[in-house]
Amino acid sequence: MRSLLVVLRRFLKEKRLAMAMGFLLAALTAIAGIALLSLSGWFITATAFAGLTSATALAFDVFAPSAGIRFLALFRTAARYGERVVTHDATLSVLAGMRETLFRTFATARSARALALRPARLLFRLTLDVDALDGLYLRLLVPAGVALASALFAVLSLAFIDGRVALAVGLFPILPGFGIAAIAALKAEKPARLRAAALEAVRGRVIDMIAGATDLLMAVRLEASRANVEAAETRLAETDDRLNRIETMAGFGLAALAPVIGGCLLVALALLVETDVIGVPIAAFALLLALAAMEPFTALKRGALEAGRILAAARRIAPRLEESPQEIAIAPPPPGLALLAENITVRHPGASHPALSGLSLEIPAGEIVALTGPSGAGKSTLLALISGEIEAEAGHFATQPASLLTQHVELFADTLSGNLRLAKPQASEAELWAALEAAGLAETVKALPQGLETWLGEGGSGLSGGERRRLSLARLLLTDAPLLLLDEPTEALDAETARDIVARLAAARAGRTILIATHSAREVEISDRILVVDNGQLRGNFKCMESAFTEVASGLRKR
Repeated sequence: MRSLLVVLRRFLKEKRLAMAMGFLLAALTAIAGIALLSLSGWFITATAFAGLTSATALAFDVFAPSAGIRFLALFRTAARYGERVVTHDATLSVLAGMRETLFRTFATARSARALALRPARLLFRLTLDVDALDGLYLRLLVPAGVALASALFAVLSLAFIDGRVALAVGLFPILPGFGIAAIAALKAEKPARLRAAALEAVRGRVIDMIAGATDLLMAVRLEASRANVEAAETRLAETDDRLNRIETMAGFGLAALAPVIGGCLLVALALLVETDVIGVPIAAFALLLALAAMEPFTALKRGALEAGRILAAARRIAPRLEESPQEIAIAPPPPGLALLAENITVRHPGASHPALSGLSLEIPAGEIVALTGPSGAGKSTLLALISGEIEAEAGHFATQPASLLTQHVELFADTLSGNLRLAKPQASEAELWAALEAAGLAETVKALPQGLETWLGEGGSGLSGGERRRLSLARLLLTDAPLLLLDEPTEALDAETARDIVARLAAARAGRTILIATHSAREVEISDRILVVDNGQLRGNFKCMESAFTEVASGLRKR
């Protein structure tokens, strides 16, 4: 319940006035509909009785009721339109802000590394769970409030006829109406939660199967992956069937309220007419008013079925809404140093052994440093520590602000300029061209018909592997970070492209410190220092003039 309150506070904080206005318009729409039906019934009945004699026919005023019916019909239409605009605009605005908040919390270093292992989970939190929360206001709070307002209007209207009848008509639908909705919500809570999980499993497995189709085919696991998707779809169909059965029963129960109340009220009104307490037109007015007041209760059905899904989504999202995004705080190094590490220990979540243990290191500002060592030695972990993606569990660590170019090229479905401005949103066009020139991509982009506004596909499709790597390098050089980190920047590139990228990187350093994790001698050739890491510890720290530097470099790949 606390999770729902957290989400509700978010709604009220951002769109309190709009939500109140939306509820008011929804209530007025329902009340106008009730008044329209009851007034029409009275008018038809009264007109029929007035026509029995010429005297009553001439005295009967048909214009005032006709005007009232026209007004209520127009008002109901306008109120319905206004209610839909206001409630949906308020809800969608809150959900948009909620997605931004969630994305900011997911984008922090701690969360980003965890979500990188399960990227589909981030997608589902931002789509399925946030979408589910629109039902909190639109399908739970508003229908419940409108149903209560309709019952209250019926009580006040019928009180002028008979107080006991008014109380009976008002109280009878409230107790069974909300009772049926509550029972349906309890019955649907587990199936709704299981349906959300099954839907997430179906989408996640389909995404995994499509993305890894080649690997699955090579490993002869494509059929097993397809079977997993079908199993998730079967569970989804089963939960849908259970929810449909609950919806049918709830709909039957809520629909039965109107004839039950109508039959009882008809008997009560007949007795009042027989004792000359009221006339037949008033009886018709009261009967139709009571029946119309039952209609808003049928809208409780959908909210009851979605209550479990809404609650599950709120439980997953609420903790993120309460926390403020916090990056890992890193102290600045002493003057003249780009990085200082003293007896650092780093352990990945769930790991029994540390990835870095007792590591101490100093890197002078302005140097190009090659970081070497066997695979799994801790090179990428050290880069992640410097860039602030992970935190040391022990030791003292200080570094200049750093920007990281990972092994995998991260480009998005956007323009070339949009991808570049991720590094510096306010960068001018001249700065973009300068970065492209430094990376050796300027001439290629100038040859494109749309230049910087050329649209790239997902992952930078439309560019070759070398061009994607050059674009990522241009984006790295565009940052203002004094420390640049590169994780195997020329891996999987042809020798000519790799040599050109390394040469341009050295030429574009502009006094900045560059740390390159590599297995290749190419990057070592432009380095002032070489660091050797093995088994999470620093095994060597050699300057370019030392013989050990040459010895280590000779053992690296040469291509």
